[in-house]
Amino acid sequence: MIKKFTRVGLIMLVLLTMSTSLFGCGKNTQTSKVDTTVQNKQAEEQSTGSIKEELVIAVGDMTEGDYDACKGYTMYGTNIFYSTLLKFNKDLETEPDLASDYTVSDDGLYYTFTLRTDIKFSDGEQVTANDVVFTYRTAKETGASVDLTMVEEIEAVDDHTVQFKLNRPYSPFVRTVALQGIVAEHAYGEDYAENPIASGPFKVKQLDIGQQLIVEPNEYYYGEQGNFAQITFLNIDEETALTYAQSGMLDVVKINPEYAYEEVAGMHLETYATSDNRGFSLPCIPESTNASGVVVGNNATSDIAVRKALNIGISRQEIIDNALNGIGTPAWVRFENLPWANEEPGLEDGQVEEACKILADAGWIDTDGDGIREKDGVKCEFTITGRTDDLQRYNLAVALAQNAEQLGIHIIAEAKDWTTCKEEGRTNPTCIGTGDYNFIDVYNAFSSEYADPNLVSLSNPAMYTNETVDEYLQKALEAKTEEEAIQNLKLAQYDGKTGPNVDFPYIWIVNIDHTYLVRDGLDLGEQMIHPHGHGLPIIQNMNEWMITGDK
Repeated sequence: MIKKFTRVGLIMLVLLTMSTSLFGCGKNTQTSKVDTTVQNKQAEEQSTGSIKEELVIAVGDMTEGDYDACKGYTMYGTNIFYSTLLKFNKDLETEPDLASDYTVSDDGLYYTFTLRTDIKFSDGEQVTANDVVFTYRTAKETGASVDLTMVEEIEAVDDHTVQFKLNRPYSPFVRTVALQGIVAEHAYGEDYAENPIASGPFKVKQLDIGQQLIVEPNEYYYGEQGNFAQITFLNIDEETALTYAQSGMLDVVKINPEYAYEEVAGMHLETYATSDNRGFSLPCIPESTNASGVVVGNNATSDIAVRKALNIGISRQEIIDNALNGIGTPAWVRFENLPWANEEPGLEDGQVEEACKILADAGWIDTDGDGIREKDGVKCEFTITGRTDDLQRYNLAVALAQNAEQLGIHIIAEAKDWTTCKEEGRTNPTCIGTGDYNFIDVYNAFSSEYADPNLVSLSNPAMYTNETVDEYLQKALEAKTEEEAIQNLKLAQYDGKTGPNVDFPYIWIVNIDHTYLVRDGLDLGEQMIHPHGHGLPIIQNMNEWMITGDK
């Protein structure tokens, strides 16, 4: 993630001062490599008058040398080095990639993949079933970011056939294999994470840790070849990136909302739809002490009247305008823009009078005139948190607190480190970022399996329980097809009678639009719906980028 300075007032400056130690010491050490790169590019453009052979971009940190697919690199939708058994198309449906076909047994336990025979790694070696087996066994043993606990056995039936035996029916497995990149067994070693030998569209040309990554097209890639001889990723803070862009040194720059309306000669703003959702969990149980002596639950949000009033009473657009410079789309459910999102029964926010009536009917009355409702001696107030290293989340917390005042709900917004936010999340709602190409996210959000007050987890932090929802979720896991799974996932959200869409264990506020400054004449192609994480999702189709001459 790019470390950045922003201009949002004295409070934000203080918060950033707390975190400058994350990158301040290394800033001077990156200057020589980065400056040389951009100076060379500027000289080339002055001589040629156009972008032809090279792009230089600043869209997030790609310079840490952590590109090992067995350790989770490919699981977040920012993969440029690897192929996968299946892949996602523009509609986020799975389709063949390394595998030409696959079958699922009637009991849902055996997945058999037939591999294409024409695919090679970037060193020219053939991709075989043994590479797939090695990849999954290594990833399972590593246990880093990739959940393969459902895989019992992996077997190479022959050179081009792989069979997985699961220990339970698990329909999201097809999504897992569409994210898990395949490594080359013969090349896998200590330095593999810095220079992966793989079968995707790009390969590493040069890596200067913490400074820059230069990639070039993989000549053995079986898909569409990239149109540039090399693309350089710079690891620079956002203000520096903006300065470089204004000097004509960069071709694509990630722009956060506070900079979205900066004008840069020769560049234009591109805005992409996302499933990058932000919201807050609303604990559904009253305050108590768990087995570890930690306070969990919330005496205000445990009342469904408070949760519903918040959801319909606030103005999401006002919050987006105040916190995000208007960059974002109001969101009412967790999975906006994903195939398994259920928008029913639909919400209309800004209903202040109706929200106040719901609260009053439930017994929440401001009896002492301090502007805060109370019920049975309990104030309708609670603390929410945003991360000290993510100003957008803190800004959203502040804007939500301000917007809720008109309802007589007192929300105290605080900035805390991410570890503390998660530890306190089952009593003090924290700003959650979501957006995942794997529909297991629905299960993680609402399953009572994760409602245990003793957990420290972002899975179901609201401790929401609903037997009917659990039944739909289980049916989704056991489904034999993605279509059947998605149907049950939608019913889990709302089936016409019950579900989280009317129980309100969360308050979702915004899908953050992903914004970038792009060099005029550079076409970034058709983008998929971006997942969680502003910046790197733009590179998913980097092999399709081209110069068109059009703005």
